[in-house]
Amino acid sequence: MKPHIRHCTWNSLADNTRARHARVALTGIAAGKVVPEHSAGELLAAILEPGDRVCIEGNNQKQARALARALAGLDPATIHDLHMLQSCVQLSEHLAVFERGIARRLDVSYAGPQAGHLAALVADGRVELGSFHTYAELYSRYFLDLAPRVALVAAQSADRAGNLYTGPNTEETPLIVEAAKCRQGIVVAQVETLVERVPRVDIAADWVDYVIVVGEPCLRLPLFTRDPAKISDASILIAMMVLKGIYLPLGITSLNHGIGHDTAAIELLLPTYGAELGMRGTHCTHWALNPHPTLIPAIESGFVKSVYSFGAEEGMDAYVAERSDVFALGPDGSLRSNRPYAQMAGQYAVDLFVGATLEIDQYGNSTTITPDRFVGFGGAPHMGSNPRGRRHATHAWQACAQGAWYQQQGLPGRKAVVQIAHTVSRSGRQAFVERLSAVGMVGMPACPVMIYGDDVTHVVSENGIAHLWRCRDREERRRCICAIAGEGSTLRPQVSDADSKQLRASGLVSRPGDIGVEPARATGELLAARSLDDIVEWSGGLYSIPVCLA
Repeated sequence: MKPHIRHCTWNSLADNTRARHARVALTGIAAGKVVPEHSAGELLAAILEPGDRVCIEGNNQKQARALARALAGLDPATIHDLHMLQSCVQLSEHLAVFERGIARRLDVSYAGPQAGHLAALVADGRVELGSFHTYAELYSRYFLDLAPRVALVAAQSADRAGNLYTGPNTEETPLIVEAAKCRQGIVVAQVETLVERVPRVDIAADWVDYVIVVGEPCLRLPLFTRDPAKISDASILIAMMVLKGIYLPLGITSLNHGIGHDTAAIELLLPTYGAELGMRGTHCTHWALNPHPTLIPAIESGFVKSVYSFGAEEGMDAYVAERSDVFALGPDGSLRSNRPYAQMAGQYAVDLFVGATLEIDQYGNSTTITPDRFVGFGGAPHMGSNPRGRRHATHAWQACAQGAWYQQQGLPGRKAVVQIAHTVSRSGRQAFVERLSAVGMVGMPACPVMIYGDDVTHVVSENGIAHLWRCRDREERRRCICAIAGEGSTLRPQVSDADSKQLRASGLVSRPGDIGVEPARATGELLAARSLDDIVEWSGGLYSIPVCLA
């Protein structure tokens, strides 16, 4: 029997794409691939259709701001119900498209400075939230069920053929372009300048449909810069415990640091306290990390052998270019960053991740999403998880699997995953809670946990270290976390003084004094640099303090 044959076209996407290009041609605004900035809105109106999935580049260190402005200025009567895909919601323009009714649905990874605004828009029903993803999770979906119909990206320069040069912030641009073009999508790039020949071809012209010269550099924010002068004594104490109680005994060589004052303190203690502990040359040698200015003293002191970066950092370009033995550089001599590749390195190649969190519950589950602030996760869930696909063994990876619980599971190795939580935040919020405030939150089909407790090996507060990797079971892990919670937390009374003493005697909990850390030494005097000016001096004048921080 002859099978039923569906009478349809197999090229509807390509046909639709040609129709969109035809609409652009009718406007007469494009000279080849080049469109003037004042025609950006007209271009977007011609290529977009209601309900489109639109990926706009708004990542950690590179914002397609001119395209975001043009998108927010469209007529919602014509272009509406867009489904926005973006790793980072950083700008007010990113949310203006929802406020004006141009976009309806959002899939995202990180909201940063727009966290409170986004939470309010979700609560008002003006943003239909798809999911909060990890970066790698969102990127993966671009190639399957979230393929962009239109991609709006940013680069430093282009030639008239459409070849793009991304400079030090390649970040996720190649991935976005690939995901869109392999599904017949349209790629629009904003660039600062049009040149005769790009310094290096980061995106080939065949993958780019339109180029808009905006005459301004991509917006770059010093997101990973922390002023040493603002590092508290509590953060220094925590950093001392992390170095002596975790990095030193486990023999950590490859690692990723999350963003914040706590990890900046660790970096600035390496040349002083770390050297005192004998860690130079043997610990903290290979990093998956943006070019943190606070890492400069450790680099200059001979601790760091290599850094592979997710993206650049404002003020670090000249320093990075002069340290080619440490940083990955392209043929043009500027940083060659790549967020997806760095995510892979952070997932599979590092032996330790350490980062801070807003809330952590009695079982070690942490989150940076609360009912009033949708910060998001970024790459932390990947950095802070134990990849079962890993097969290469290192001393630190094997050492971290020697705890009772992990041995019961028969695991040959384990990534060290450290969560730092000050018992009380600067806003006065208790970090240690019985139940995450995000549990059962409206609009979240599953509790938005950043790092699951089962993956966490250590929790550190100013009160001490909970060595969860040594525990026998979930209840023992819970008691360890309660033992280092603050006095105002509802968790602290759940562990008696006698029980706390027993946990310390068993090596499951360490107070500073238990591991020879002297709290009296935890002052700014111990930092290798006490100001951004000190970091400039360490860099030999190569580091430039960002204008917004000067």
